[in-house]
Amino acid sequence: MRLRFGRSQGAGRALLVGLMALLAAVAACGNGSSGQSQNVKLVWWHNASEDPGKTFWAQVAKDFHTAHPNITVEVVPIQNEQFTTKIPVALQSSSPPDVFQQWGGGQLGDQVQAGRVEDITSDVKPWIGQIGSAASNWQVNGKQYGVPYSLGLVGFWYNKDLFAKASISTPPATWDELLADVGKLKAAGIAPIALGGKDRWPDAFYWDYLAVRLCSKQTLQQAAVDYKFTDSCWTQAGVKVKQLLDASPFQNGFLATPAQQGAGSSAGLMGNGKAAMELQGHWNPGVMNGLTPDQKGLGDKLGWFPFPSVSGGSGVDGAMLGGGDGYSCSYKAPKAACVEFLKYITSVDVQKKWAALNVGLPVTKGAEGGVADPNLRNLIDIRGKASFVQLYLDIAFSTSVGQALDDAIANQFAGSATPDQVVKTIADAAKNR
Repeated sequence: MRLRFGRSQGAGRALLVGLMALLAAVAACGNGSSGQSQNVKLVWWHNASEDPGKTFWAQVAKDFHTAHPNITVEVVPIQNEQFTTKIPVALQSSSPPDVFQQWGGGQLGDQVQAGRVEDITSDVKPWIGQIGSAASNWQVNGKQYGVPYSLGLVGFWYNKDLFAKASISTPPATWDELLADVGKLKAAGIAPIALGGKDRWPDAFYWDYLAVRLCSKQTLQQAAVDYKFTDSCWTQAGVKVKQLLDASPFQNGFLATPAQQGAGSSAGLMGNGKAAMELQGHWNPGVMNGLTPDQKGLGDKLGWFPFPSVSGGSGVDGAMLGGGDGYSCSYKAPKAACVEFLKYITSVDVQKKWAALNVGLPVTKGAEGGVADPNLRNLIDIRGKASFVQLYLDIAFSTSVGQALDDAIANQFAGSATPDQVVKTIADAAKNR
């Protein structure tokens, strides 16, 4: 706005005094800790559509508003499988959510290239150090485009009582032992492994982990750069998948079973004692507990073991497959308010409270003590000692390649693709990305 001063000295002085008063009033309105000069609203999309996460995040939004009265947070919980299809559409629209669930990797790279997320590098610099190396998966070309609140591992969750019923005294440490235990469980009339094949990404965990065991670290990391899949280890991963499929380890109807929706999901089958084990992420206890009548799941009957070793591979000893959950600010977000919200979510106090839900592994230094579940506490130690943690491949690769990977592996699980065809499908998608 332009101000035009007249020649009268008195009038000019009066106008100047009034202008200074106006600026002082505006400045007073902007003295909140968020750095905002007016009331703003953040629309927040996350994937905790069930308790305990749903109630927890709703309370976080309320507490944040109490501490920052000029920022209102509208919470929109969206079921995970719906979320992954809705967010790409929303980010291309003129009214995306301000804060949204973000898994980093190649998908984030696509969003950055399209100009759909905010560069918050300088904004988070004063406090991002409290998160440590976990923040790196939310970086693109050295710049920060999101902040994690959880970083965990994939492994086998298992029912100790069902293992004992099948005379399995210790979890399998090798691939051959896993196949042998599948046979023991089937002989005892127990579904060995629960699988939510309807959602495709649980299938990919098997191929991904076998690639981690069979491929060198350099091959895995370089593939996310040059998208070349010529190393035989990629095909060998599919060969091992076929070996597992030939053993028929999954429950009846696994191709139509969802991963996390309802008591009949793979998580529900595990939580209700209908299957002996499930290859899933660190979040699985919280999901399966919510799908049992008493909301407590298996309790101390639940155990965890890492994906078995595979002979003849070039993978790094102790390497793990994993990833995390975080949030980004969209290109339409009020940046100062959004960053302040991310800072609050990753504060030690909020991270401790979230850790106490026993649904994941916190990233902020000093929050580890909030985890009470012995399995998750063990995972924090394993995470700290892991020689290498490979990000889920469908997330590490660009969106189109990751989708092709999930589809190709799901086709192999359905019996309509060979190991060679899986690799070819992924490689073809990479050429056309």
